[in-house]
Amino acid sequence: MTAPERGTLDAIIVGGGPRGVATVLRAAARAEADGAPPARLAVIDAKAVGPGATWLIDQPGEYLNNTQADATTIHPDESTPMSGPAAPGPDLVQWARAVTASGGHPRGSWVIEEARTLVGESFPSRRLQGAYFRDQLDGAIAAGHVEVQEIRGLVVDLERDGPETVVVLADGRRLAAPTVVLAQGMVQARRTPEVTALAEAADRHGLRYADPGMPAERCYTGLPAGKRVLVRGLGANFFDVIGQLVADWGGIAQRIPGDPTGRLRYLPSGREPRLVVGSRRGVPYRSKPDGGRAVRPFTARWATRGWFDELAERSDVDFAAEVWPVLCREFARVYLEALAEHVPGAVGGRWLSALDAATTQQAVDAVLEAAIGDPRWTWTVEELHRPTYGEQVTGADWDAQVARLIEDELGSLSDPAHHPRAAVNGAMGALRRHVGRLTGLGAFHGTSLARDVLGWFDGDSLALASGPPADRVRLVLALLEAGVIELLGPDLQIEIDERRGRYLGRSPITGRSVSSRVLLETRMSKGRIPQTDDPLLSELLRSGRARIHTVDGVPTQSLEATRAEIAESAHGGHNLIAVDGTEDPSVIVLGIPAASTQPGSAIGASPGVPSPLLGGADVAARQIMARRLATVEQ
Repeated sequence: MTAPERGTLDAIIVGGGPRGVATVLRAAARAEADGAPPARLAVIDAKAVGPGATWLIDQPGEYLNNTQADATTIHPDESTPMSGPAAPGPDLVQWARAVTASGGHPRGSWVIEEARTLVGESFPSRRLQGAYFRDQLDGAIAAGHVEVQEIRGLVVDLERDGPETVVVLADGRRLAAPTVVLAQGMVQARRTPEVTALAEAADRHGLRYADPGMPAERCYTGLPAGKRVLVRGLGANFFDVIGQLVADWGGIAQRIPGDPTGRLRYLPSGREPRLVVGSRRGVPYRSKPDGGRAVRPFTARWATRGWFDELAERSDVDFAAEVWPVLCREFARVYLEALAEHVPGAVGGRWLSALDAATTQQAVDAVLEAAIGDPRWTWTVEELHRPTYGEQVTGADWDAQVARLIEDELGSLSDPAHHPRAAVNGAMGALRRHVGRLTGLGAFHGTSLARDVLGWFDGDSLALASGPPADRVRLVLALLEAGVIELLGPDLQIEIDERRGRYLGRSPITGRSVSSRVLLETRMSKGRIPQTDDPLLSELLRSGRARIHTVDGVPTQSLEATRAEIAESAHGGHNLIAVDGTEDPSVIVLGIPAASTQPGSAIGASPGVPSPLLGGADVAARQIMARRLATVEQ
């Protein structure tokens, strides 16, 4: 074990993704504005410095971002509250134009090829966005206002040594600095007992199993042609995996001439397996609209900004009893308004006054059932959470529901300004941001936060408002119609058939079951902090140097850190809190590991939109530079 060198670093940043890069850029901007010597930083990442794990530059090109290119930047503008100096830089689209004009890129010709076709409405590959992050880091280093030591490794512990904190790596390396920034981003979960059992069954019976996790760190290709393959997970990862698999199979997806929705027909290569897919809901995430298409504007009638502001003044709000029914009214209203325009005659009765009086989800659903006269367009809010209301359905009924899903998705993604389901998705996208704000301000009482907001609303809202690109959804729908993909049903249960050496998948809702020698988990392995596989976070919790944030004594899923302090005269902000309540001013936690005290910090930065990610990076950079100055003066 080597002793760390003293006084050689101003800060150590654990995590080399966008939060780490943003912190480097903000420290460089401050050093330049102050005419100070370059900030001396070490950036440590287990995968890669610059792109981090999510945007690895060497991952398959079929893995796409689920946000449009014009919604990505790493440079703050005047919309983001911060006390540090302005330091403009290119957003993703501007960078792509510059790369195209240059005619070359050190990462390879694929960067030029992808950058050349990128427009604001595009959904870029994750690797291209990783190249953007890396180029912005390289640009900051080249400007000379920051010196960066890049380290590939896994951090396992922090130790206090006088005025400095020592960062300990798994291989025994040790680095010391006055400030440490934890910017790990999306941490993964430890294997659950179920996942462990499934993996052990693969070893025991010679099966194939892919753990939940980041797609770039898994292998899904090389599946047996013509055989059933069991798949669990219908979220963002699933769509990425499908894009990669189709490229591996060599099948062709063709546009159907004259189809106004952009429907695709899949022509198989003969190398396709039969993917039998299930999840808790049993249906895929809803699509983003076609890039560049006008969407239906949403203006709240009941869940207004003023209404949310009143709730924000409290700390005892019950989400299920007080907030959810009002959101349900909004979903029902926009659905009925859009449906009345989209299919004249499908809606009748005095439904708006009935919604005014509806105080529960059940009452809202009753209004919807009474107002919609066309069975093709029957819909209730309950379907957002449970497509079959949790009731058993026949195989024929489930097939009919899947067929309707295909038509609704095609209509929604191709005509987002008019389709009723697109209106619901848009309303959820607008309202979930207000719910996140209430969460960050501590408006919900602890039980409701854990049971409702974290327990089910966050997941349901992601499924509606944070879905995949439209063309990737079209591909999945074409595979459904071609029989390459089959949706097994909701509440997927996985078992191990020890006698036959197979995985068994079953939906108790549809009664369908399937066996397979292959099980692919295409769901995320989000590390709720108490169960994270991050050894540093686990050790900080175990030793009491960190604690889980609680509300009314009910634990959330995040570390506790102090609130943001924006003013230049402030001393802290986002600092780690120990189990005894003391604050560690030398350790700053940014983003996802402390998401419950940093609302919106998990979301990437967009031009012209206030960014907690970039604002947090400036809070960290302020402390880095202030602590460096104090050390020099001593």
